[in-house]
Amino acid sequence: MRLRPMVSTVFVLALAAPLFAQEWVEFASREDRFTCLFPIQPKVTTGTYLSQHEAALPMRMYNAEQGRSKYSVTVVDFNQARRILTEKAKSCPRGAEPCEGAPGDEGHWKSDIRGAADYASWQLMKRDAKVTTLVWGAVDQVEGRNIQLTNADKSRTFAMIYMHENKLYIMEGTVPPGYPEPGLFQQSLGWLDENGIGLRYQSLYSNGHPAPPKVDRSNRPGQGRIDAPGAAPGKY
Repeated sequence: MRLRPMVSTVFVLALAAPLFAQEWVEFASREDRFTCLFPIQPKVTTGTYLSQHEAALPMRMYNAEQGRSKYSVTVVDFNQARRILTEKAKSCPRGAEPCEGAPGDEGHWKSDIRGAADYASWQLMKRDAKVTTLVWGAVDQVEGRNIQLTNADKSRTFAMIYMHENKLYIMEGTVPPGYPEPGLFQQSLGWLDENGIGLRYQSLYSNGHPAPPKVDRSNRPGQGRIDAPGAAPGKY
């Protein structure tokens, strides 16, 4: 009888070993200025994202799979929102304020940017899934939202949504029923500056407001540096 707990423990460890034996890829995108861990080199595709006020915005998707688990980071460039919605407002019927917007806010481009994270959160919550968590979060002082969903097939999706420098980041890790949450993937998210050095603010960053001072990483670059002498691209 005493052997049963030991056998069970060994069996569980044997099942869990493949999940942790594989070395994850330290991925960094200079173009979209973020870094995170993927189980394999992600596949990069492009597409179009329709915003709340129906601006067709360029987006890039980074996707990777490990067994039945799926990982993705979607980056939407809201820097294009003002141009697209201002041009679109020109064809609105005169006096149609919901379409026209106001002087300086043609097509409601300001609220489109300001509400991007909330709108993206709502799109996730409309899925055929049960929302189990919706909380505020921050990564290196950049504020965002964390959402957890239990999907119709009992898999779970852990999502993080952030706005940084007018770019929307939607990070999703989906794992099968009974699997642990994708903590390694979630906790690895970080930002890069224009030189490819890991970026962290000294106080809270809220998109659309003046950025606070950055932590000086010139001597100790830390997470995210991908141009250090002798370092391979994508390595910290």
